[in-house]
Amino acid sequence: MHITEEHNPRLPYLRDKTSKLTTSPGVYIMKDKGGKIIYIGKAKNLHNRVTSYFRKGQDHLPKVWKMVSNVHDYEFIVTDSEFEALVLECSLIKMHTPKYNILLKDDKGYSYIRVTNEQYPRIQAVLQKSDDGAEYIGPYTSSFTVKQAVEEANKVFRLPTCTKVFPRDIKKERPCLNYHIKRCMGVCTGHFSEEEYRKTVAQAVDYIKNGSAQSVERLTAEMERAAEELEFELAAKLRDRIQAITKAAESQKVIDETIPDCDIIAISQNVEIACASVIMYRGGRLTDKADYYLGDRAEPAQMLEEFALSFYAMKEEAPKNILLAEEPADIEMLEQYLREKYGHAIYVAVPKRGHLTKLCTLAKNNANAFISVRVGRTGREVAGLEELARALGMEKPPRFIECYDISNLASSDMVAGMVVFENGRPCRKFYRKFTIKTVFEQNDYACMTEVIERRFAEYKKGEDEGFSQLPDLILLDGGNGHVNTIRPVLERLGIKVPLYGLVKDDHHRTRAIATGNGEISLLKSRSAFSLVTQIQDEVHRVAISYQKSKRKKSSFTLELTQVRGVGDKKAQKLLREFKTKEALKRASMEELRAVAGITIETARELKKIIDEMS
Repeated sequence: MHITEEHNPRLPYLRDKTSKLTTSPGVYIMKDKGGKIIYIGKAKNLHNRVTSYFRKGQDHLPKVWKMVSNVHDYEFIVTDSEFEALVLECSLIKMHTPKYNILLKDDKGYSYIRVTNEQYPRIQAVLQKSDDGAEYIGPYTSSFTVKQAVEEANKVFRLPTCTKVFPRDIKKERPCLNYHIKRCMGVCTGHFSEEEYRKTVAQAVDYIKNGSAQSVERLTAEMERAAEELEFELAAKLRDRIQAITKAAESQKVIDETIPDCDIIAISQNVEIACASVIMYRGGRLTDKADYYLGDRAEPAQMLEEFALSFYAMKEEAPKNILLAEEPADIEMLEQYLREKYGHAIYVAVPKRGHLTKLCTLAKNNANAFISVRVGRTGREVAGLEELARALGMEKPPRFIECYDISNLASSDMVAGMVVFENGRPCRKFYRKFTIKTVFEQNDYACMTEVIERRFAEYKKGEDEGFSQLPDLILLDGGNGHVNTIRPVLERLGIKVPLYGLVKDDHHRTRAIATGNGEISLLKSRSAFSLVTQIQDEVHRVAISYQKSKRKKSSFTLELTQVRGVGDKKAQKLLREFKTKEALKRASMEELRAVAGITIETARELKKIIDEMS
């Protein structure tokens, strides 16, 4: 987005002031017309950095555009180095909390694990500690940790999570689904004594407090003792419990003693907004997770660095290792700042391979899931758009994607389908179908050219809602030949929209994206691959179904024109009015005569032909 004097009349003054600015490193402080600080930034070269905000024709992301449009004046502080500027920037941001910097609030709420005080205790996650005689484990700073620990313990030890009250409801009703799928021991069946149940709860609490390794060790000792005392049924139950704990530990990234103490940070952006997710591992366990809404999206590397600085500004401690899902603006400077702040060695890294990359994927998935709630989309849809934008080198994920496909049977009934995906989902109200009018022999390139020309002619008219929206990305069902044919057409029409093709394999499945002079593989971008496959399958379905309906109507029209006095136009009138063969068969001769404008004799003959149709 460009900013002009219409948006900010102070631009001439700001440009003149900036032209005299020093090239030294330092901090710049943007203020609004009331003198309030609205943004603080650091720069290796103050002149170059500040100039980029006010330069004519400069493109800005929405967040920066809003900030620049409100700048009335700015101040600056020169420092000896860029690192000094970073330290000063962090200090000033903490002091002034400017509106357009990334600001995070530290959540001071606590969560607890409650073991209820009743005949058959339950293990629950709660937000407050009450004086109710229950046992409380905690406090924990993360509700995520508490909920996860409680769910895991109840699942592994098969404790009831239903609303039944014991012993009141024992043997009153049939067991629920959880019992049948082995997610609950089935206290309601009456097969477990109160003593046995309480012992199981105690084992679950021990599991929560001490982790899987110590729990397995204790349960193994109990199992061996039971076997020695010939209590084989108890030994079998303990064996099953040990296997459940082991399976839970192996199948989750939650428990992994090979993972060093670390924080994993990922940023997710969708169209115009962004969020961050932090996954925290301590002692081989996932101990906490935090999600932050960051507001308007910005340049990813800069946003990641700003978030990391803000996040650790409110933390008293930091682990030795910090893993980032992608490169920040300056990883070495970030690492140096954190080392000086915490007074111990800290290593900031962007894993490229190995099991640590899976942790970054976990953080990224959490960020996608968090942002999906904001935009009303699934995490997979958010990830698909982001991965696709990254693969195609786009500045931001495409909001509107249009895709086109040509369908024909030899040189007859040539048609095209256009589908629109908005934020990763089909937007069927904007779908359009085309009957090819200027091409009379099978030629996909010529047909696609006609369709694109007609589509953007409608865009320039601005009369049709579906055509008046300029897409962020155009996809063609075809390879490099299609892209190289249509790209000059768009240039001639003055349409500046990224254009790519969708290439299929021998089994008619999406294989890659055609650029015009090569291909981009999406095999390593699963969410993007799923998205473009869905788009390609959908446009193919629309084009094929329209082509079949046209062919069906053509054969139907041919049958009607066998009647003398009924030509193509009259047959089309009948089809438009009655739409289906069944409706035509139900029509009276008078109705046929009135619609087609034919004589009663012709109507009688027409009615006879229609009734004989299969």
